[in-house]
Amino acid sequence: MLRAFADRPGVRLTYDQGVLEIMTLSFAHESWRHLLGRLLVALTEELSLPLAGGGSTTFRRRRRQKGLEADESYWIANEPKVRGKDQIDLRRDPPPDLAMEIDVTHSVLDRFGIYAALKVPEVWRFHKGIVTFHVLDAAGHYQVQAHSVAFPQLTSADLTSFLALRGKMEQNALVGQFRTWVRERFKLKSE
Repeated sequence: MLRAFADRPGVRLTYDQGVLEIMTLSFAHESWRHLLGRLLVALTEELSLPLAGGGSTTFRRRRRQKGLEADESYWIANEPKVRGKDQIDLRRDPPPDLAMEIDVTHSVLDRFGIYAALKVPEVWRFHKGIVTFHVLDAAGHYQVQAHSVAFPQLTSADLTSFLALRGKMEQNALVGQFRTWVRERFKLKSE
C-alpha cells in the first residue's frame, strides 16, 4: 500500500497492527501545519540550533506492525546523526526529536501509541487553536507538559498566542513578529 500511495501528496496513511487508515488532508490542516512548522524553523534559526526536517516521512516499525506519517518531523539534538542521509531506518537511525500532529480531523487510530512505539521523544499537537506538548516518559507514555523538551524556554501558551494571530495578519508578518519576540525573550533570559 505504501508503494501505491508513494506519489500521492495530500494522503496520509496510519497503520496499527492490521488496521490501515487513509486520510486526505484539508486546506485548514495544511495551513495550520505550514504555519506551526514555520514558527519552529524560525525558532531554531533565531536560537542557532541545528535542524533537519523530515516533513511527513513515513516511519514504521515492521515487527510491531505500526507506522505513520507525521504532519511534520524534525531532528534537532540528533541532527548530526541524520545529516546528509536520504533514507532513515529506525533500526539504526534515531527517530525524529519532535513530530507535529495537526488534529483538524481526528484519527480513529491511536497515533500517540504509534509515536510511542517509534520512540519519538516529543509530539506537538495542535487541536482547536491550542498547541500542547506531549513528552514521552520512561514508561513509554506521553505526558502533557507546559514546556517543550526540545526548547525548554518555550511554553505551549507562547506558541498558542502566536497561532491565534493567524487570520489577523499575513504569515510573513506573523513569523517576523515571532522572531522579534524570540530575540527579546531570550536576550532577557541571558542577562
